[in-house]
Amino acid sequence: MVEVETSTFEARNLFKDSFKILRQLYEDEELCDTMLKVGEKGIHCHRVVLAACSPYFFSMFTSGMGECYQDTVTIKDIDSYALEQIVRFAYTSKVVMTTENVQSLLYAACLLQVEVLAKACCDFMKAHLHPANCLGIRMFAEQHNRMELMKCADKHSCDNFLDVIQHDEFLQVSASHLTAMISSSDLNVDAEEQVYEAVMKWVKHDIATRKQHVSDIFRHVRFPMLQPSFLMSAVEQEEMLRKDHSCRDLIDEAKNYHLSQASKVMGLKYSIRTQPRKSCAGVLFSVGGRGASGDPFKSIEAYDLRNDRWFQIPEMSTRRRHVGVTSTLGKLYAMGGHDGSDHLNTVEMYDPHINKWTILSPMATKRRGIAVASLGGPIYAVGGLDDSACFHTVERYDIESDTWNFVAAMNTPRGGVGVAPLQGYLYAIGGNDGVASLNSCERYDPHLNKWVEISPMIKRRAGAGLAVLNGFLYAVGGFDDNAPLDSVERFDPSKNEWEMVGSMSCCRGGVGVSALGGKVYAVGGHDGGSYLNSVEAYDPILDKWGEVNSIGICRAGAGVATCDCTVTELKDIGQISVVSCV
Repeated sequence: MVEVETSTFEARNLFKDSFKILRQLYEDEELCDTMLKVGEKGIHCHRVVLAACSPYFFSMFTSGMGECYQDTVTIKDIDSYALEQIVRFAYTSKVVMTTENVQSLLYAACLLQVEVLAKACCDFMKAHLHPANCLGIRMFAEQHNRMELMKCADKHSCDNFLDVIQHDEFLQVSASHLTAMISSSDLNVDAEEQVYEAVMKWVKHDIATRKQHVSDIFRHVRFPMLQPSFLMSAVEQEEMLRKDHSCRDLIDEAKNYHLSQASKVMGLKYSIRTQPRKSCAGVLFSVGGRGASGDPFKSIEAYDLRNDRWFQIPEMSTRRRHVGVTSTLGKLYAMGGHDGSDHLNTVEMYDPHINKWTILSPMATKRRGIAVASLGGPIYAVGGLDDSACFHTVERYDIESDTWNFVAAMNTPRGGVGVAPLQGYLYAIGGNDGVASLNSCERYDPHLNKWVEISPMIKRRAGAGLAVLNGFLYAVGGFDDNAPLDSVERFDPSKNEWEMVGSMSCCRGGVGVSALGGKVYAVGGHDGGSYLNSVEAYDPILDKWGEVNSIGICRAGAGVATCDCTVTELKDIGQISVVSCV
């Protein structure tokens, strides 16, 4: 039997050449078997081409519908130019989009189920979002169920809110859309006053119709974040708000918040309104520390909360590990520590407005493992140690005179102590007395110049982080002697009690801790085997820690503090290359 030889031939250009002929037949209106009628315009074309491009036409011409047998098919509710462009697209795979025609093209593409073209229209609109058009595009996207485009428009309006509110579209948005916008913690503003004034501008544009929405919309303005002077001079004087019971409650909530911040009211109820928006929450800094090489760092990394990213700012003049760091009046202070050779008493201050470090008067005592905090104006440098002793001494720095003086010493020496201010007192927790890690705690009354012991922590902790959030102290990680901890406990000053809360994802001794945007952040540290660059944040509502973008350098013994400044003020000198943590 003779074997039959076979060979497969493929004409690679046949599809392309065939469509050239189909396109020419379309141009010449030859062999057309249907006409699409829209208004007064008729478009001659081929059913098979339309069916191949559009599921809408495929169903129309293959399902036995009346249009299968009609020479003319009437298409309603579509712009004639848009339909002609889509038919041409079916033959050529090309369409010219402009800012003038893209919405009608998208509408037609959605109706005719030409998804590839609908997506292209959305991409074009995303690329041409502007503060003047993003609200209208968002509404259009919602009407046509284009969720990705809607999210992009929402983000654009959120990122550029201060520009958006200057355009006419803002005055025409619905009450529900405005509420959705101002509810977001990602709203990019410099101050909450700008949100209040934008809402008031919208209401007064059509006050007769919109005053019914006042209480529902204004409850999403964060009144406690308004400056007290603005609250008294502008908000309380607004007759429309004074007449609304719910709005009066919002004003009272703001007053109580400011009184609690001045330590005159306890038991404040915290809510989303008592948390600043991300752009106004401040900037978290991780200062100095050391990594696997053992050499202390000069470098500083800053955290952008809105964009979940870390970046470098100008370095300190001195390398510092186990450094004390705090912030007050919009400036960042770094005190003491160890430079790799000697203990330090030097102090320097970073001003975000000029992006520069300035040397200040030194402390009297050289020390590392120091904790510092601002209380009622002055800065207190507490405890610490050198190679021969742990300290119980406390120095107070007067910012205006650039001078230091000693105040009452703690009852217990504490190296690696945690310090934080709360309700007019300065709290010192844990540390090491030179023999063992401590769970004892005490607080300082600046009016009496006296330290008093309070309830001890549940765990012994040295090198723990301490932060204040919503009227509580949070003691995070640290070492129990040489064993790093993942546990966290919270102190309620009204009960003088500590309780355990959700543990971190890993052990962190020498961790840097600060509160930012309604959460407690734990930065770096040492897990007993390696230095860490991982970061996590604690949500008190969920009682859970969540992962945050990592810092560039693995750091333990860094000082971490939140400064009342904005990311846009800072000189971003780039990201640090990640180095080995082992």
